[in-house]
Amino acid sequence: MDPVSTANAPHYTWGQQCDGWHLLQGFDLSVIEERMPPGTAEVRHRHVRARQFFYVLEGEAVLEVEGVAHRLGARQGLQVPPGAAHQMRNESDGELRFIVVSSPKSHGDRETVDG
Repeated sequence: MDPVSTANAPHYTWGQQCDGWHLLQGFDLSVIEERMPPGTAEVRHRHVRARQFFYVLEGEAVLEVEGVAHRLGARQGLQVPPGAAHQMRNESDGELRFIVVSSPKSHGDRETVDG
């Protein structure tokens, strides 16, 4: 096993010029580092099976869970249980970087939520 980082992990882009790096891609566990520029937001959605934990590395995030907005600063995190509608937003003027851990993996387990 070799160390993994954003320099060698599989990369993808999503949404409004956001980046993601698959640090761990297992069926039972997924770890992704993501980067969101200022003023960007993820589509509000839920996962049927996946439990997620979002942990801010740098910047300030707004993680809305079931209509409640939580402001998270660096070295703060929040769990999102399966079935809970949520949305990650960067309402700040700076870049946001965070880790999202999903068990089981969240890809293929996503439903978009209106509103």
